[in-house]
Amino acid sequence: MTDVMTLLEQGRLYRESGNPSAAARYLAQAAELEPTSRSVLTELALAHFHSAALGPAEAVARRLVDLDPSDAYAHTLLGRALARQSKHGEAVVHLRLAHAMLGTTESADALAAAETQAGRRKGDQ
Repeated sequence: MTDVMTLLEQGRLYRESGNPSAAARYLAQAAELEPTSRSVLTELALAHFHSAALGPAEAVARRLVDLDPSDAYAHTLLGRALARQSKHGEAVVHLRLAHAMLGTTESADALAAAETQAGRRKGDQ
Protein backbone atom coordinates (compact mmCIF):
# COMPACT_ATOMS: atom_id res chain seq x y z
CA MET A 1 0.00 0.00 0.00
CA THR A 2 1.31 3.42 -0.97
CA ASP A 3 1.26 6.05 1.74
CA VAL A 4 -0.30 9.48 1.45
CA MET A 5 3.00 11.36 1.44
CA THR A 6 4.32 9.33 -1.49
CA LEU A 7 1.11 9.92 -3.46
CA LEU A 8 1.20 13.62 -2.60
CA GLU A 9 4.82 13.97 -3.73
CA GLN A 10 4.15 12.07 -6.96
CA GLY A 11 1.14 14.29 -7.62
CA ARG A 12 3.15 17.44 -7.01
CA LEU A 13 5.93 16.26 -9.30
CA TYR A 14 3.51 15.52 -12.13
CA ARG A 15 1.65 18.81 -11.66
CA GLU A 16 4.87 20.84 -11.56
CA SER A 17 6.22 19.06 -14.64
CA GLY A 18 3.13 20.02 -16.63
CA ASN A 19 1.07 16.83 -16.42
CA PRO A 20 -1.89 17.80 -14.22
CA SER A 21 -4.05 14.88 -15.37
CA ALA A 22 -1.52 12.35 -14.09
CA ALA A 23 -1.12 14.43 -10.95
CA ALA A 24 -4.86 14.29 -10.33
CA ARG A 25 -4.82 10.48 -10.43
CA TYR A 26 -2.19 10.29 -7.68
CA LEU A 27 -3.76 13.06 -5.66
CA ALA A 28 -7.23 11.53 -5.87
CA GLN A 29 -5.80 8.36 -4.34
CA ALA A 30 -4.20 10.43 -1.59
CA ALA A 31 -7.52 12.21 -0.97
CA GLU A 32 -9.26 8.85 -0.58
CA LEU A 33 -6.77 7.94 2.15
CA GLU A 34 -6.85 11.39 3.80
CA PRO A 35 -10.18 13.02 2.87
CA THR A 36 -9.69 16.00 5.21
CA SER A 37 -6.06 16.78 4.39
CA ARG A 38 -6.08 20.36 3.21
CA SER A 39 -2.66 20.05 1.56
CA VAL A 40 -3.79 17.01 -0.45
CA LEU A 41 -7.09 18.64 -1.39
CA THR A 42 -5.39 21.89 -2.41
CA GLU A 43 -3.01 20.04 -4.70
CA LEU A 44 -5.90 18.00 -6.10
CA ALA A 45 -7.98 21.12 -6.81
CA LEU A 46 -5.01 22.71 -8.58
CA ALA A 47 -4.38 19.58 -10.65
CA HIS A 48 -8.03 19.47 -11.71
CA PHE A 49 -8.04 23.20 -12.47
CA HIS A 50 -4.87 23.02 -14.56
CA SER A 51 -6.17 20.04 -16.52
CA ALA A 52 -9.44 21.94 -17.21
CA ALA A 53 -11.47 19.45 -15.16
CA LEU A 54 -13.42 22.40 -13.78
CA GLY A 55 -16.33 20.51 -12.22
CA PRO A 56 -14.01 18.34 -10.12
CA ALA A 57 -11.87 21.40 -9.30
CA GLU A 58 -14.98 23.19 -8.06
CA ALA A 59 -16.08 20.21 -5.96
CA VAL A 60 -12.69 19.85 -4.28
CA ALA A 61 -12.40 23.60 -3.69
CA ARG A 62 -15.85 23.55 -2.05
CA ARG A 63 -14.60 20.82 0.28
CA LEU A 64 -11.63 23.01 1.16
CA VAL A 65 -13.90 25.97 1.92
CA ASP A 66 -16.12 23.72 4.05
CA LEU A 67 -13.08 22.47 5.98
CA ASP A 68 -11.79 26.00 6.63
CA PRO A 69 -14.00 28.95 5.65
CA SER A 70 -11.16 31.34 6.55
CA ASP A 71 -8.81 29.86 3.91
CA ALA A 72 -8.38 32.67 1.38
CA TYR A 73 -6.60 30.41 -1.10
CA ALA A 74 -9.50 27.93 -1.05
CA HIS A 75 -11.90 30.78 -1.85
CA THR A 76 -9.57 31.89 -4.64
CA LEU A 77 -9.46 28.38 -6.12
CA LEU A 78 -13.23 28.05 -5.89
CA GLY A 79 -13.82 31.49 -7.38
CA ARG A 80 -11.47 30.85 -10.28
CA ALA A 81 -13.01 27.43 -11.01
CA LEU A 82 -16.48 28.98 -10.98
CA ALA A 83 -15.41 31.88 -13.19
CA ARG A 84 -13.87 29.53 -15.77
CA GLN A 85 -17.24 27.76 -15.92
CA SER A 86 -18.98 31.12 -16.52
CA LYS A 87 -20.59 31.04 -13.07
CA HIS A 88 -19.43 34.61 -12.56
CA GLY A 89 -22.04 35.71 -10.03
CA GLU A 90 -21.15 32.87 -7.71
CA ALA A 91 -17.43 33.37 -8.39
CA VAL A 92 -17.66 37.02 -7.27
CA VAL A 93 -18.79 35.97 -3.78
CA HIS A 94 -15.71 33.80 -3.23
CA LEU A 95 -13.28 36.12 -4.94
CA ARG A 96 -14.60 39.04 -2.88
CA LEU A 97 -13.96 37.06 0.32
CA ALA A 98 -10.49 36.10 -0.88
CA HIS A 99 -9.66 39.70 -1.74
CA ALA A 100 -10.91 40.91 1.66
CA MET A 101 -8.53 38.45 3.32
CA LEU A 102 -5.56 38.90 0.99
CA GLY A 103 -5.77 42.45 -0.32
CA THR A 104 -3.31 41.72 -3.14
CA THR A 105 -3.16 43.06 -6.66
CA GLU A 106 -3.79 39.53 -7.95
CA SER A 107 -6.90 39.09 -5.80
CA ALA A 108 -8.18 42.52 -6.90
CA ASP A 109 -7.63 41.65 -10.56
CA ALA A 110 -9.42 38.28 -10.26
CA LEU A 111 -12.34 39.95 -8.48
CA ALA A 112 -12.58 42.77 -11.02
CA ALA A 113 -12.59 40.32 -13.94
CA ALA A 114 -15.37 38.24 -12.37
CA GLU A 115 -17.40 41.34 -11.51
CA THR A 116 -17.07 42.59 -15.09
CA GLN A 117 -18.21 39.24 -16.47
CA ALA A 118 -21.06 39.01 -13.95
CA GLY A 119 -22.19 42.49 -14.98
CA ARG A 120 -22.13 41.53 -18.64
CA ARG A 121 -24.23 38.45 -17.93
CA LYS A 122 -26.85 40.55 -16.12
CA GLY A 123 -26.93 42.96 -19.05
CA ASP A 124 -27.48 40.10 -21.51
CA GLN A 125 -30.71 39.07 -19.79
